[in-house]
Amino acid sequence: MARAKKRIAEIEETMAKEGFWDDREASRKVMAEFKRLKSRVEPLTQVEKALEEAKVLVELGREAGDSSEVDADLEEAVSRAESLLDKVEFQLMLGGDHDLKNAFLSVHAGAGGVEACDWAEMLLRMYLRWAERQGFEADLVDVLPGEEAGIRNATVQIKGDYAYGYLKAEAGVHRLVRISPFDAASRRHTSFAAVEVIPEFDDDDEIEILDKDLRIDTYRASGAGGQHVNKTESAVRITHIPTGIVVTCQNERSQHKNRAVAMRVLKARIYHLQQMEKEEEIKNLYGEKGEIAWGNQIRSYVLAPYQLVKDLRTGFETGNPQAVLDGDIQGFIEAYLKGVRRRKK
Repeated sequence: MARAKKRIAEIEETMAKEGFWDDREASRKVMAEFKRLKSRVEPLTQVEKALEEAKVLVELGREAGDSSEVDADLEEAVSRAESLLDKVEFQLMLGGDHDLKNAFLSVHAGAGGVEACDWAEMLLRMYLRWAERQGFEADLVDVLPGEEAGIRNATVQIKGDYAYGYLKAEAGVHRLVRISPFDAASRRHTSFAAVEVIPEFDDDDEIEILDKDLRIDTYRASGAGGQHVNKTESAVRITHIPTGIVVTCQNERSQHKNRAVAMRVLKARIYHLQQMEKEEEIKNLYGEKGEIAWGNQIRSYVLAPYQLVKDLRTGFETGNPQAVLDGDIQGFIEAYLKGVRRRKK
């Protein structure tokens, strides 16, 4: 931690120098490093302060000869230190190269027709609720509605520290079992949807995209957005010819903004593809997800005949699926990250 504190002090000196902000590109890189270091050092500093406070309270009790007067304060200080230590331990699980970054989360309806489209929309709502709970900003990048209900697929940008670090735990196939609201006979149906999570990269990150490799199309956006969105060709579709990756964005009113967001999504997808190639998983476009159907799910959500949500990787479960679907998924995320950390030890 001493090395990190020293580097923070050096950056603070650099930031105070005249002309630091003149070079926007260089200053942005420095600020990104500063933010990353501060996010790791500050929790440890808070732990040190809490432990020092507890030590002072112990000494006061010894001097007084009767610790009863400080016991309550001491218990509170120790509890605060333990809570901060838990936070530090959890942050150690988010030490990956890109964990601190924003994330693009995509939901794809799988096997199950209209049921799957409805389930995909339920999942999208779950993640938007989770982002709100965590204080993250969530912006819808693109959505393709289902023919009868729900969505075929959607991509949302989640902005905030460690958004990718948290959400990478959610990548995979999610299975829903329920009494179908679309079945007149009220039979039980099983539906699948796949979740893909990739980190957002800055413009200066190492992923190179050549203009000659791109085909860019514009078209009129569909859905909500008002007359301006629907009457102008503000939506953007970018095809990366060498890989065949296609990304779209129609959320912004400006074609320029949609293109900028689409390029960031494309960069993230190309990075994801490169990582899969390194891991010899190019045969499986969805990484661990595989086919969006039986045998590949990471989590089951059962609404009937009983109530249960269970993660098949960690065994973590809850009997309150409604709370989960309202965004209470932090327990599942932490269980997964703790399991990954244990396997790395």
